[in-house]
Amino acid sequence: MAGTKHKTPLLDDLKEGKWPSFVKELERAAQKSPRTDDLIGLLEKSYRDHIPHWKHGGMAGVKGYGAGIVGRFSDSPEDFPGTQEYHTARINQIEGFFYTSDVLRKLADICDEHAGGLFNFHGSTGDIQILGFKQKEAEELFQKCAQLGFDLGGSGSALRTPSCCVGPARCEWANYDTLHVTDNLTREFQNEMHRPTFNYKFKIKCAGCPNDCIASGARSDLSIVGVWKDNIRIDQDQVAEYAKKFDIKKYVVDKCPTHCMDYTDDKLTIDDSNCVKCMHCINSMPKALRPGLQKGAQIRIGAKVPMVQGPRLGFILVPFYDINKDKEEDYTFLKDLIQKIWDFWDEYGTSRERIGELIQRVGVGNFLEAIELEPLPEMVEHPRANPFIKFEEYLVADEEEESKEG
Repeated sequence: MAGTKHKTPLLDDLKEGKWPSFVKELERAAQKSPRTDDLIGLLEKSYRDHIPHWKHGGMAGVKGYGAGIVGRFSDSPEDFPGTQEYHTARINQIEGFFYTSDVLRKLADICDEHAGGLFNFHGSTGDIQILGFKQKEAEELFQKCAQLGFDLGGSGSALRTPSCCVGPARCEWANYDTLHVTDNLTREFQNEMHRPTFNYKFKIKCAGCPNDCIASGARSDLSIVGVWKDNIRIDQDQVAEYAKKFDIKKYVVDKCPTHCMDYTDDKLTIDDSNCVKCMHCINSMPKALRPGLQKGAQIRIGAKVPMVQGPRLGFILVPFYDINKDKEEDYTFLKDLIQKIWDFWDEYGTSRERIGELIQRVGVGNFLEAIELEPLPEMVEHPRANPFIKFEEYLVADEEEESKEG
């Protein structure tokens, strides 16, 4: 491999092909950073041995914070001294991931001077990650980031930095101001981000519409997704224009997951009571179909990627609430709901148990009762297939009917 003193036949294979390669980027960084050169050697060793060579033990951090710095220590410092300490700083991202080129250059200068010249921008954690610094460099690196206006993000058993899509800044489908609520929650819950006291991690992601470009419904414990309450707006003249371009029945109507659409005699109709707001029709004909005007948000809970008990998608906790009105009241409803969820998790959760796993273990009914939410038909884990809430009036009616039958 060019730019490194280590022989890396396995990593060299990952540079083949015409697609981007992280190995090439490591190689470029290694030309300026001896520690990253050793990182390449350590990675080759891990590929060869089929095990990671990062070990547990040791602490890394900055004054006043219990989170935001992830300590990494190599188990082979004698062979790769540059990786003896190769810590990661999680830097709080900008809402919607908007940056100026000037800020990016200054962050890159900090990374080159105090770390291994490597960034990770916005993985599943959402933070900017600066890779490859030593403990003795941590405080100065942090202070220089703070001078640019950046704080540390969350890590460990804490609230991870809330993140969001670009929202109304650039997207016409946003049903609420994702940037504003994310900024508000981040400032409100600073202590929960920087001083880990939870059973495990807790992620909040805000998506402006059901397209969910940030995958909040699959990757966050609490997902806030913009939706509308009234009917989809239809412009029949524009529908006619789309009909000249493609088969509306084949590519739109027949692909509706709930079959709530009809296209007959050149007229499109929608049974909105059965619409699940997947947005396929709106995405297919954006000039003809628009979301309704009663905009708000849906709150889902319990998603996570595989760890203790495998992956989960979030399920609907609040089908619709007026987040735009709640914004005028400093998100009182949302913050109160989050606090009740954390109180329940703190009381009944076990170590490394995510909130979705806890709800699955104790039952949704107990969870809803604890956070003082009334059960609703929309709160189903598998829509239209497996409702888990039993309504007492139906049970009473069934018992009376059975009594009459005798």
